[in-house]
Amino acid sequence: MASPRKLSTAISLLSSALRRRQLHLAPPFLLDDYTPRYQHLSSIDASKKRSAAYAHLKNCNLCPRFCGVNRYEKTGVCLIGAETAKVSVIAPHFGEEPCIQGHNGSGSVFFSGCNLRCVFCQNHTIAHQRNGFDVTPKELAEWYIKLQDVGNVHNINLITPEHVVPQVVLSILHARELGLRLPIVYNTSAFDSLDSLDLLDGLVDIYLPDFKVWDNATSKRLLKADDYAATARDSIKKMHEQVGDLCFTSDGIAKKGLLVRHLVMPGKESEGQQIMHWMGSNLSRDTFVNIMEQYHPDAHVGKSRRASRSCEGSPLIVVEPGGERSVESRPESRRYEDINRSITATEISSIRKAAEHAGLWRFVEHARHEGFNL
Repeated sequence: MASPRKLSTAISLLSSALRRRQLHLAPPFLLDDYTPRYQHLSSIDASKKRSAAYAHLKNCNLCPRFCGVNRYEKTGVCLIGAETAKVSVIAPHFGEEPCIQGHNGSGSVFFSGCNLRCVFCQNHTIAHQRNGFDVTPKELAEWYIKLQDVGNVHNINLITPEHVVPQVVLSILHARELGLRLPIVYNTSAFDSLDSLDLLDGLVDIYLPDFKVWDNATSKRLLKADDYAATARDSIKKMHEQVGDLCFTSDGIAKKGLLVRHLVMPGKESEGQQIMHWMGSNLSRDTFVNIMEQYHPDAHVGKSRRASRSCEGSPLIVVEPGGERSVESRPESRRYEDINRSITATEISSIRKAAEHAGLWRFVEHARHEGFNL
């Protein structure tokens, strides 16, 4: 019989090994096979979702902006109407997590427009400038089928879809009738209303939210949104209730569940640490996490200031995105100078350590080369 000291040492070594483990395909995260959730939807439930989608477009409350506009007559903050969605790119995409893109790519649909106004937006030419072409829900469904049959992709990846959820719902239901059999990925900023997520329940297989910032002052200044963190917390909890932890088939491709992203930002590591602590305490500790390192100054960050009045000793009145004005007491040479730099290894590691301390252990491990993360 082992001595208590040897037993204690063995337990300590096992505990250390478990903390270091990177195996994500062990039960209960391994699926023998998977059928997308929308395939199980009854014709009655599908009809109810169609009716709800049309109703929401007439009184739009599908994001926390709660514009309440009739999108058949006018647009709200997102500037997108009711009959169509605006799309920038539809193609197999190899810039996602390995378990999402696989070797054949993720069937990505990049929607133009957004319900946030992030000053650092890494896709601002799509989200802010609304470049792209208009497609109806039926045309979107036909594109899904092309991605499946011709592109041989692993999933349909809907990127920045928060403001076009009704069109997305209608497109998935139509694609089901056309023979779609791929999982649906909802790739979001987490600025979703609970009504929106209720409408998506039963249609989405993988939720891929990006929990950006924690403090209200930060979200108001950098995202142009009040109470972003509270909204994200409620939304992500709802997503987890619907689909659970991330699960895979034996080929390493994710089929269902929640994967939470966090983009590390300059000087905001304390907010990232709070986000990790919240996930460890309020979601499952088996939540799959991607601590993203690709931040770079973009969009409005680092640009010269546009000032309506600037006198020595007087406040600087700055025109913000969307035409809003803010008063800065100390003029700087560049806008958002505090985030006008790359992130550091220390900032990244501090958030990773906070995640591990919170009990999280399933992480996306980034490639150590400059190529795709295969």
